[in-house]
Amino acid sequence: MALRDHLDLGQVGALFLAGTIVYLAVLERVIPYERGWHPSRREWGWYGLYFVLTIATSSVAQFLVTSLVGVLAVRVPVIPLWAEIPTALLLGSLASYVVHRLAHTRPLLWRLHGVHHVPQKVNVANNGVNHVFDVLFEQGVVQLSLALVGFSQESVFAVGLFVVAQGYFVHTNADIRLGPLNYVFASPEQHRLHHSTDLSEAGHYGSDLSVWDLMFGSFTWRPGRTPVAIGLTNPASFPRTDAVLATFFHPWRRRPAASSPEAGGPAV
Repeated sequence: MALRDHLDLGQVGALFLAGTIVYLAVLERVIPYERGWHPSRREWGWYGLYFVLTIATSSVAQFLVTSLVGVLAVRVPVIPLWAEIPTALLLGSLASYVVHRLAHTRPLLWRLHGVHHVPQKVNVANNGVNHVFDVLFEQGVVQLSLALVGFSQESVFAVGLFVVAQGYFVHTNADIRLGPLNYVFASPEQHRLHHSTDLSEAGHYGSDLSVWDLMFGSFTWRPGRTPVAIGLTNPASFPRTDAVLATFFHPWRRRPAASSPEAGGPAV
């Protein structure tokens, strides 16, 4: 409807994000998966700060990315929008999968992405706990790759809405079970395993579709499987979530020679 009626896409995206977060936060209270994973008031404060900082810090850079998408994206879609959107989703999810998997195996990328794995619980609120440069890198790679392939700005926008919704959905601390759909879409059941401290069950680098995990051998979910524990295998390798400044500068701190990109996080 937003595309058909030529609405302001920025405003539509902001309203969609707010509505998604509120809806999923309500689900967490109505059908919780793990009551102990509900954020405390103090955690809500820190999580909210990360969310605001991420939005504020990334706004200028994200504007540049969006502008580049507008320049690089084709003006007139080569294929109908109804066919272009699922194709863009499939290829965009592949780009996201590759970036996410690299973030767990490359030293500098892990020092950015590992910030997201510090909390010892998974919920909608701490989906926003990220290093700002990690967010910018992943979003930039995915959006620009779609534009360079030749997808229209409209399809990139539509895919972006789905990816945002899925990003918060998979972090939902609600007892939601997709059953056979787990083999197509990423789900909270899978993403809890991704945050596991047991590297043998972690996997699941796809945050929107699960088909790439199945194809590349990182799919570990099975009915009834739950994570051993949530967080880092080496909690001392990253600052605490409430140490915001230390977290921001962490990627550029000197580290012991013996440390590895996999320390404290899932490995391939």
